Amino acid sequence: MPPDPLLTRLTFALADVPGVQAVVLGGSRARGSAHAASDYDIGLYFKTAIPLDTERVLAAAKDIADDPATTTVTPVGEWGQWIVGGAWLSVEGRKVDLLYRDADAVEAVIESCCAGVVTMDYQPGHPHGFCSAIWMGEIAYCQPLHDPNGVIARLKSIALPYPPALRAALIRRFQWEISFGVENAALAAARGEQTHVAGCLYRSLACIAQVLFALNQRYLINEKGALQEAARLPLTIPHLAQQTNKVWRLIGTGALAPACEILRRIDRQLKLLTS
Repeated sequence: MPPDPLLTRLTFALADVPGVQAVVLGGSRARGSAHAASDYDIGLYFKTAIPLDTERVLAAAKDIADDPATTTVTPVGEWGQWIVGGAWLSVEGRKVDLLYRDADAVEAVIESCCAGVVTMDYQPGHPHGFCSAIWMGEIAYCQPLHDPNGVIARLKSIALPYPPALRAALIRRFQWEISFGVENAALAAARGEQTHVAGCLYRSLACIAQVLFALNQRYLINEKGALQEAARLPLTIPHLAQQTNKVWRLIGTGALAPACEILRRIDRQLKLLTS
């Protein structure tokens, strides 16, 4: 495949920013599942002892952005512990997201995941929450664009192959919540509380995706499209996508109890896969 001129331009602009240890392509473009309008997710990895110069990030962003006058970047930590910070840009008419990552913090999370320790935190933009294993998946699937010191290459050597302890931890962390969410939804369904039912069943469906990805030793790095992707995995539930679509149609028409029953059936099918 010929090199992407936009990636070449982005890498050239960002690689020399003080503190940048590596520049990577992430998201759907790195995984090969992008469509023509997909964002460019660009990770900027730095080290704790060598802070990222965000003023220089801003200067680089202004150099490449379609509208330099309105271009801004955040300080490190502005977007919270897990998203960290970065910028939303338009470059050559394409949406480009810059995301900061502390390589030392990422390595610590990877080591925890390899030991079977995962966390789940509230995070705007992630309706189910931010699972710490996302950082490990980002490393596993990213494409290094600039990695002169081998920071990303070394982290990849830890993230791949997928660790058995992480598989077990994710199944243990998420499988129990599937039926818990369904039964809470059923209680709300009896009172006609459509919004609460939708919220509970969304959590159950998100947990189903987590368990299926773990069973298949695949990293789940984004809730968007996760169930559709889970439906195509080697170990999966028959007609998962169709069953999921039916759940939402039933909720939309107020048929809340039948929606819960579909989730109970999916839960039983999933338990057969994990038994």
